[in-house]
Amino acid sequence: MSTVRATRAWRNWAGTVTARPVREVTPASAAEVADAVRRAAEDGLRVKTAGAGHSFTAIAAADGLLIRPELLTGIRRIDRTAMTVTVESGTPLKRLNAALAREGLSLTNMGDIMEQTVAGATSTGTHGTGRDSASISAQITALELVTADGSTLHCSKEENPEVFAVARVGLGALGVITAITFAVEPLFLLNAREEPMTFDRVTAEFDALYAENEHFEFYWFPHTGNCNTKRNNRSAGPAAPLGAVSGWIEDELLANGLFQAVNSLGRAVPAAIPAIAGIASRALSARTYTDIPYKVFTSPRRVRFVEMEYALPREAAVPALREVRAMIERSPLRISFPVEVRTAPADDMALSTASGRESAYIAVHMYRGTPYRAYFAAVERIMTAHGGRPHWGKLHTRDAASLAEVYPRFGEFTAVRD
Repeated sequence: MSTVRATRAWRNWAGTVTARPVREVTPASAAEVADAVRRAAEDGLRVKTAGAGHSFTAIAAADGLLIRPELLTGIRRIDRTAMTVTVESGTPLKRLNAALAREGLSLTNMGDIMEQTVAGATSTGTHGTGRDSASISAQITALELVTADGSTLHCSKEENPEVFAVARVGLGALGVITAITFAVEPLFLLNAREEPMTFDRVTAEFDALYAENEHFEFYWFPHTGNCNTKRNNRSAGPAAPLGAVSGWIEDELLANGLFQAVNSLGRAVPAAIPAIAGIASRALSARTYTDIPYKVFTSPRRVRFVEMEYALPREAAVPALREVRAMIERSPLRISFPVEVRTAPADDMALSTASGRESAYIAVHMYRGTPYRAYFAAVERIMTAHGGRPHWGKLHTRDAASLAEVYPRFGEFTAVRD
């Protein structure tokens, strides 16, 4: 294990957070993590693990010891009887997805990017969209955790269940996760149907679109009446993946290259954004394809941005979105990034954004380097009025008292943490 005095600053992906830890370590095993934690405790240093830095908040910012998990990677074991896979906590989701696919296995659901580490993604409640299948954290069946005194704790529904109840979305506050066991299933195919739709139609038919599809999401382009919808459903096949050229045009040229140029222009000339939005919202055409799950759920995100996302009771999603639209229309704000809407079933994790209630997510983004506070503050007022819960890895201004109001099990979490 290499231990170095930290001379370089740590920065997150969006560039919103910088930290200067006293020292950093790169452990290669749970035993080395435990040793590093014990030494940090002796020296009075607080400990943080930073994954890929995809959180926009300061949740991974370390002022004492920074643990870098680059060497804590790979699959420990696959249990085909229990249908589980145990992985080291620093394994990037993209490597896990590819390794599982080679083994003929898959996670049930996942978010739309896969750069994060498995521990970072699950600790912050990262999710995709699903009518019946929940977040990545909900697929955890067991955790290995190094606690503050350097001891190793194994937790599941059978072993240390009171810790397991809160640790699957643990915010890095309960210890350093060193391994995660996920439930997996045989590799399957998803049929993706992407289609432009008007804002009025999507919002009018939202309940039906949600009910009729295993995975439904949509993006609304501010300053327009245009949305892009995506419906993912299991398919018996055959596989019909995107062609290399057409996939590159849509995912790289339009969704990343052109989008980067559009946002750069919008940052330089904000008054042009509504006109640009009208063109951009019509650039993506309908398409249908069938592929293995991670190639359908996830896509590259090369345009850097800042983001805020709130989970609302599902029935509040459309009223809240209409309020966001009305707020933008009567304000001088110029928004170049689409607003994303997804769903999740209720789950049983104390600090999950979908804890105990069927949820819908409304996410707002701004291109990195453009002023975002006025927009995010206005949206946050709407979300909190609907009982919204902020995503743990995305920007928000909630404090412990306000979080305790919207998370009935907040006290359960802090009691276990203490």
